[in-house]
Amino acid sequence: MSSVLYDAQGPRAKRRNVLLTVVFLVALAALLWWVYRALDEKGQLEWTKWQMFFTGTEAWSTYIWPGLKNTLTAAFLSVLIALPLGAVLGIARLSDHVWIRVPAALVVEFFRAIPVLVLMIFGLALFAEYTDVSTDDRPLYAVITGLVLYNASVLAEIVRAGILALPKGQSEAAMAIGLRKGQVMRVILLPQAVTAMLPAIVSQLVVIVKDTALGGAILTFPEMLSAASTMSAYYGANTIASFTVVAVIFIAINFALTSFASWLERRLRRAKKSTGAVLTADDNQPNAGATAGGGTL
Repeated sequence: MSSVLYDAQGPRAKRRNVLLTVVFLVALAALLWWVYRALDEKGQLEWTKWQMFFTGTEAWSTYIWPGLKNTLTAAFLSVLIALPLGAVLGIARLSDHVWIRVPAALVVEFFRAIPVLVLMIFGLALFAEYTDVSTDDRPLYAVITGLVLYNASVLAEIVRAGILALPKGQSEAAMAIGLRKGQVMRVILLPQAVTAMLPAIVSQLVVIVKDTALGGAILTFPEMLSAASTMSAYYGANTIASFTVVAVIFIAINFALTSFASWLERRLRRAKKSTGAVLTADDNQPNAGATAGGGTL
């Protein structure tokens, strides 16, 4: 069966695709076997390398939980600041006033072009030179500063693109009935754009969670990846096991974010589809009783 996007595959194409699938699966199995053999020969799969994560709480209470707490704290505060700031900058870029639109565009383009790690280092130097923030708290403040500046700029572009993607006729119709531009943005455009922007916003939130690891690598921020490095050294170069556990935790956190966003998006779409009055058969026949009585009015 053909469609607008592609033609139906013929017998030769189907056989070729089946052959390529088999070849890929065999190659993948060979790669996994090679990785397994390499790890086994180095002793990385021995139970002694993994037992501290399953038979005791020292590794969790001393390294993983404190690191996870710092990771989530930095990510939560960054999201809490970056989301509204990005929305304001994105809406400001759509302003009719040049004195609002141009500075917002300069801010967004400037911070979006700088690597987030550079922004973190800049934030660390800024807090060290011009504030009274303690040495212990500076890495956290620097990580949040870098994540907020970069991700707010990216979120601003997501918001702007989501609003511009809506049909212009909606704005024109709203203004035709007397709504001001601020009311149109708040009542008509933003509620619709949020649903369309949700996947991109959640993808950026996942980036924020992962980028907290940059603070641990450069700024000595004690987040989860940094804690994994210390834990690996403490347990005798237990690198594979330590970083595997941390990777699984990162995957679980990001998967939870993505799943929640998918659920929220479905709920918002159902809510929009379910609005409006529902007519029954009796509503469609208002004069049915009068007709049955022998006449109409």
